[in-house]
Amino acid sequence: MSDEFPPLKNDLILRAAWGQDTERAPVWVMRQAGRYLPEFRKLREKHDFFEICQTPELAKQITLQPIDRYPDLIDAAIIFSDILVIPQAMGMEVLMNPGPFFTKPLEVPEDVQNLQTEGVKERLQYVYDAIRLTRTQLLGRVPLIGFCGSPWTLMSYMIEGGASKTLQKSKTWLFKYPDQSKALLELITTACIAFLVGQAEAGAQLLQVFDSNGGDLSPHDFKEFSLPYSTRIAEGVREQLRQRGLQPVPLTLFAKGASPALAATAKYNTISLQWTVDPTDETIPKDVVLQGNLDPVVLYGGRDAIEREVKRVCAEFRAARPTGGWIANLGHGITPGVDPDDLKWFFECVHKYSVVNTIQE
Repeated sequence: MSDEFPPLKNDLILRAAWGQDTERAPVWVMRQAGRYLPEFRKLREKHDFFEICQTPELAKQITLQPIDRYPDLIDAAIIFSDILVIPQAMGMEVLMNPGPFFTKPLEVPEDVQNLQTEGVKERLQYVYDAIRLTRTQLLGRVPLIGFCGSPWTLMSYMIEGGASKTLQKSKTWLFKYPDQSKALLELITTACIAFLVGQAEAGAQLLQVFDSNGGDLSPHDFKEFSLPYSTRIAEGVREQLRQRGLQPVPLTLFAKGASPALAATAKYNTISLQWTVDPTDETIPKDVVLQGNLDPVVLYGGRDAIEREVKRVCAEFRAARPTGGWIANLGHGITPGVDPDDLKWFFECVHKYSVVNTIQE
């Protein structure tokens, strides 16, 4: 696979993700290819959201937009896709209207029998095609990240039928139908492993699992209904890549709102932190790489605030990881109203304040 694509010119994030010292922190932001960019909004006017996801040429264009806009400032691209492509590949209809909407969510455990659990990996071929196309046209500028949702987060969407503040329906399943819930989580886990392996086979150089609803569970329930399945993904991806004779890729888990110390037991290379978490927390194992965790709303605060907060966050992460890698990012996805020039300033400040052995006044 290494001969299939142009040679990599910037491997900073790969070295950091493997726990190596880096001259500065690599930086990217979650949802960096998205609605805050006018070039994205222009393309979105002509195409449905999932049409873009399912059209490799369009997904490639959007993935490259921030890389082209901020040359030499971003250290990774992330393929334009959505965590809900897995439920779609399992036979569920998902619309974006404007947020995700399932036309027929799972209501009772018997509905699981209607899911199409065979051939999920193959039905997601458009994602692999987009990755190959993007890797080729990145010209080795930066590595490419692939991703999926966690089994618990995907299960909650499949039952709630969309976003939910309380997750009442999906959490009710956990308490009322614990065995059936675990059986569904197993099905989703199998699909996630196959999907991530397919992305690595296609050329993704890092893989991230988004457990966006992990923090909505109590620590007890997180350990029972989320953590084991995220752990199984990490183990399964590594084993299948090994069996296929492919190079291992670093894995990141973003369990939003959950204990990072708990999340770290899943044995991912990198744990991404929400802005509510202190990276110097002594309960987080020292052998795990950290990613994060600027509050996304800081990007609305003006240049002085952005510089002040980036300087503070860089100092905290450097104190938490004086040796070994760490990755600068937001504590969640960038929001649509951010001025692209303010994001550029964020990148520039990270470049300035994350340099090793440099004290900036």
